[in-house]
Amino acid sequence: MHANKSSPVPSNKKDAGGEEDITVDLHPFIREYKGGRVERFLSSSYVEASEDAAANRGVATKDVVVDESTGVSARLFLPATAAATGERLPVIMYVHGGSFCTESAFCRTYHNYVRSLAAHAGALVVSVDYRLAPEHPVPAAYDDAWAALQWVASLSDPWLSDHADLGRMFLAGDSAGGNIVYNTAVRAASGGDHIGVEGLVIVHPYFWGVERLPSSELVWDGVAMFTPELIDRLWPFVTAGRLNKNDPRVNPLDEEIASLTCQRVLVAVAEKDTLRNRGRRLAARIRECCAWADGDEKAVTLVESEGEDHGFHLYNPLRATSKVLMENIVQFINQRTSLPLPAALLPELHELHAYGGKKMDPCCLPILGVPARPYMDVFGYGVAMKASSVPKGMRRTSCLHGGQGRRASKTRYGLSLGYAIRLNNKTSRRFSLSATA
Repeated sequence: MHANKSSPVPSNKKDAGGEEDITVDLHPFIREYKGGRVERFLSSSYVEASEDAAANRGVATKDVVVDESTGVSARLFLPATAAATGERLPVIMYVHGGSFCTESAFCRTYHNYVRSLAAHAGALVVSVDYRLAPEHPVPAAYDDAWAALQWVASLSDPWLSDHADLGRMFLAGDSAGGNIVYNTAVRAASGGDHIGVEGLVIVHPYFWGVERLPSSELVWDGVAMFTPELIDRLWPFVTAGRLNKNDPRVNPLDEEIASLTCQRVLVAVAEKDTLRNRGRRLAARIRECCAWADGDEKAVTLVESEGEDHGFHLYNPLRATSKVLMENIVQFINQRTSLPLPAALLPELHELHAYGGKKMDPCCLPILGVPARPYMDVFGYGVAMKASSVPKGMRRTSCLHGGQGRRASKTRYGLSLGYAIRLNNKTSRRFSLSATA
């Protein structure tokens, strides 16, 4: 196994600057020192909210306090053009990622992404700023998201009461946020609050467990951004050791999945993401366990971004694959059905478990992919974060290849839906149907 710079072994030595001892090292996310000081690496600068939509690319924003007792807050995004029609808008409660311990609804990364989501979807978005571990260990984040959902349903804010259509309520999140919104939907389904959730949008979700799934979870090959070992150490850290790695909140049970009462689910995964197969399995289990998904090919949508790694859409929103992912989410929110229709090709549970018996190669799972432009990090820190996990002597590339050994065109951005069939251990051939993205 290659050494991974993103997850060095915790050290008890002081650094060159005479800093205190490091007790937990989860770079590129967070580092904790013996004296209790916490250093967060994955972060971007704070952005002020502004109700002047013209100065914020057509989206007005403001900050609100959701829960006075905990200090949980949120940033609201109201697209001016959609609001001007006088029609009620779909509501998206968005929960940011960051491994439960970094990032914020008010940082540049998530401000820009959620603003774009609100503008493209024509939706009123409530971006939740939950409490972070280790100062507030999980399940604090789940409690905060639940409080935020109740606050949204109360319509206590004028923007919500004037513009929100609670009949079109969506929960969305990426990475740890994808985990949080899934668990929030489970809680909404089992609680007595009768809060209706039409759909879930779960992007690159953080789910894990003691059992290793095939492919990238078995042996790290130096391609994925994060190693299984780093992910293994993350959950005990953010839960202060209170929850094991098979806790239902991180390794969902079939009975909890079956309890979901939403009408539609979109799960997005990235081909190079170590967490990819967890997202695939969740999508397959939702289709199998939920009565409302039985026989409805549009109930569960699986989108896989070929050649991409975890969170790529956040660090480079202008990339072709990022635009396609956004378009899929927008279509899902607005009940459009022209693109894509991947649910009918979702892998069954027995196919996912068959990897170990070599009955099915992981490359034969359905893939949604597009040729991608070379990586362009518009936020300034994504490249440094990726570079930290590449061993010496290895080179990372984000350019995709299609066909039989030919480089994909940089000027064609199509949507490909099909199967990749491995002919031998060196080459593969893709059979697909294409449409203009």
